[in-house]
Amino acid sequence: MQPNKSFQSSLIRKKQAIRMKKDTIGLSKGLSQRITFLEGQLSQAPLPSITSKRRQLCSIEEAWNLPISLEMNSRQQQTAQMLPRQVTKQSPVQGPPPPYPHSQLSQSPIPAKRIKEDGTGHQEVTQNNSQTSAQNLINISESLNQRNFNAMPESNKNSEQSVVDTFDEISNDIYKQNETIKLERLSHDALSNNEDSRYDYIGADSADLSTTFKIQMDSKQLMAAVKLLPIDEPPVHCTVLQVNAPPPSPPDCPPQKLTQDQLLPPTPSVHLENKKNAFSPQLQEFCLKHPIAVVRGLAGALKLDLGLFSTKTLVEANPDHSVEVRTQVHQSPDENWDTSQGKRVWACISHRSHTTIAKYAQYQASSFQDSLKDESDKGFPGSQAMSDSDSKDSVSNSNIVLKRKKHKINSKMLRFGTNVDLSDEKKWKPQLTELQKLPAFARVISAANMLSHVGHVILGMNTVQLYMKVPGSRTPGHQENNNFCSININIGPGDCEWFAVPDAYWGGVHNLCEKNNISYLHGSWWPVLEDLYKENIPVYRFIQKPGDLVWVNAGCVHWVQSIGWCNNIAWNVGPLTARQYSLAIERYEWNKVQAFKSIVPMVHLSWNLARNIKVSDTKLFELIKMCLLQTLKNVLHIQEYVKSKGVEIRFNGRGKNEASHYCGQCEVEVFNVLFIKEQEKRHVVHCLSCALKLSPSLQGIVCLEEYRLSELQRVYDSFTLHRTQGLAYTQ
Repeated sequence: MQPNKSFQSSLIRKKQAIRMKKDTIGLSKGLSQRITFLEGQLSQAPLPSITSKRRQLCSIEEAWNLPISLEMNSRQQQTAQMLPRQVTKQSPVQGPPPPYPHSQLSQSPIPAKRIKEDGTGHQEVTQNNSQTSAQNLINISESLNQRNFNAMPESNKNSEQSVVDTFDEISNDIYKQNETIKLERLSHDALSNNEDSRYDYIGADSADLSTTFKIQMDSKQLMAAVKLLPIDEPPVHCTVLQVNAPPPSPPDCPPQKLTQDQLLPPTPSVHLENKKNAFSPQLQEFCLKHPIAVVRGLAGALKLDLGLFSTKTLVEANPDHSVEVRTQVHQSPDENWDTSQGKRVWACISHRSHTTIAKYAQYQASSFQDSLKDESDKGFPGSQAMSDSDSKDSVSNSNIVLKRKKHKINSKMLRFGTNVDLSDEKKWKPQLTELQKLPAFARVISAANMLSHVGHVILGMNTVQLYMKVPGSRTPGHQENNNFCSININIGPGDCEWFAVPDAYWGGVHNLCEKNNISYLHGSWWPVLEDLYKENIPVYRFIQKPGDLVWVNAGCVHWVQSIGWCNNIAWNVGPLTARQYSLAIERYEWNKVQAFKSIVPMVHLSWNLARNIKVSDTKLFELIKMCLLQTLKNVLHIQEYVKSKGVEIRFNGRGKNEASHYCGQCEVEVFNVLFIKEQEKRHVVHCLSCALKLSPSLQGIVCLEEYRLSELQRVYDSFTLHRTQGLAYTQ
């Protein structure tokens, strides 16, 4: 009995000591009551089963020293295993697999939690882990209480954030508190490096729009908020990004140092054996998962008649159809020489002209015949000219030819037939009908393809274009327009060689273009591979054979050269994913900064998407809704400003399949409110900024409206998150 009394007295002393420690920590009254409540609940909890496997707990010392972020990550992993698959795939980015990081566009780390400023100036927060461990634990408890979803007001439930996201945000907030945080206000000048830039961003020190305009607002609340905005100055250019978002810029390359093998990664590829494989959802998932992918044997699996796109058939169908021609220097695929200076360069020179399908077909055929004659004279079999070989042999053969005839090849010119428009359904009905055999995600027109909702033709994007090639024909380095995905099928009979860089590294390629005095967007460039490897930039390199489909994922940088004589068909697609939409609108905004026209009218497209589709992906919904909010706010603000100038706004409406409007001066998209000025007997559309440059009072300028405000309000209010059974699956 004595040992029991001793044990009880010892236990009482420990409890008293614990209470004293609690008081010294300085717990709030509410938290103390919660802890007392939880202790009472735990004391009444049933004992665990003897047969159940108990979790091994670490010692008090180990738990105390365990970093908070690691503990939260552990909880995150445990929670993710319990949640259904769709919850664990909340990230909108499905970029390349490790070791290639995803695009920083939506994979950037959660920033440190900002400290509310009290007007006393900037603050610096530094904390020591050993001194604040107890407070950090309290912060977790309070943060979890604040993020109790059951008690959260409805206004804060606009997105179905999973428990995983909650733990991740808390762990990042607390982890960041252990770092030095320097808070600085961003001025308008700091956000815009170019004073003459035609595109202005809303600075963080301007009106506090972040608390005024939110996607939870309905159109009436939005209109009321806009009426409070000043109209003594014209509204700035509209941005479709988040309110107060910084101006877009090329991202830094991922910091991870790649090995030699990682710089030359194997290209993701899959071989189709039958039609069932082609229409399986796994094929689409495979394509969306990688920066670039090769689908081999597609034509055979779907029994596509590629002969419909052969040069012979094209000539028979429409011999006088226009072909754009690029005259280029014939070079080895992995080299690019300045013939005058005898050194490797990035500039890819080509001269533009035009011809017809019949005339280019004659050139293509005579080029093949001349090659057969040359090879025969030198003792090489003519079949080698077709280059129907694998990747290794193709590269080695081209290098052998380069060494033998280096100077002659560098001076030899070729003509590349590009951008052959196959959009006319009457002229090219058999060809376009044949492409309906493709699975839905790869079709030119599909309800699941964003570009099918534009409502008008964008040549080469939501229509088919054809390319007629001789060996050495080059498509210089580029990303697709507005970062949309693309489909490319090799008709044959020869091969093409592809080079591609994951989208996470496009900023590095941009910087190399700048170093070589070439505009990334406006220029024509062919990367020097050694330069890329030195900058730790990986390059996919592969051969596309006849019948192979190449899927270029959103944002992937690529350049292509034909090895043999062949034709290719290509078009763009826009999967309805948050990643695709996010990359598209970021490039849309960056194009404005770079004075480069976005041929996809993202604002017009977003309003059509809101009219046509129901969105269950939370992230995609928020991005589209933000675009609607920003543009409707801008339209309302512009109209208030125009009325203050005494200018009448006339309703004009839109014609069926009418193309979107762009400013005749700066080429930005002009949505809904058009400013028309007659120039050289032509009525030219302008944005508000350029119209004010022509006439500061807007006198002599006609202001037209494409949509009635009531219609825009209806579309805006009707676009809500579509609830499905369970949580939305996010690409």
